[in-house]
Amino acid sequence: MKFIRNKISPAATEAELLLEYRNGGSLEVLGLLYERYMPLVYGVCLKYFKDEEQSKDAVMQIFEELIKKLKVHEVSNFKSWLYTLTRNYCLMALRVSGKHEFVNIENYGVEKPVFQHHESEDDSEKQLKSMNRCMEKLPEEQRVTIDLFYLQKKCYKEVSDLTGFDANKVKSYIQNGKRNLKICMEKNGGNE
Repeated sequence: MKFIRNKISPAATEAELLLEYRNGGSLEVLGLLYERYMPLVYGVCLKYFKDEEQSKDAVMQIFEELIKKLKVHEVSNFKSWLYTLTRNYCLMALRVSGKHEFVNIENYGVEKPVFQHHESEDDSEKQLKSMNRCMEKLPEEQRVTIDLFYLQKKCYKEVSDLTGFDANKVKSYIQNGKRNLKICMEKNGGNE
């Protein structure tokens, strides 16, 4: 370990600083390590919050989280781990504040919408009835996950927690259910 008058040298490696912090718990050591990545953390926060003051506050709060998390987690690549921690912190903060923005993927040409045109209220009502009939025809797992994800606006993790299904199964059920629902809707409007 590189020391200058009982202090760690700014030239100490990331691994040396992590080891020293885990062994001694010195906030000075952690501060020296974190200082190297503060511009990265601030930039990520600014990207998500789009507010300078909120981003500055988040940089300090993430440092406080590091104090606890680095004592528990074995980190081999600090920069990428910190980036992930920062991103997750921002997403959770946005979720809690209710300020997250939903983007409709249909507006970006990623997928074709099930309903191409709404010519009248009667057509919309027919499509809605058709969708309900097709939903009833889906296997139980697909119907439940589709309902929670699209109609109740739950995220994958929430669907997994509510149903007890594995997260990968949830994604599979939603994809297959969406495909089966679309096929059913295209066939005679679900009146098979």
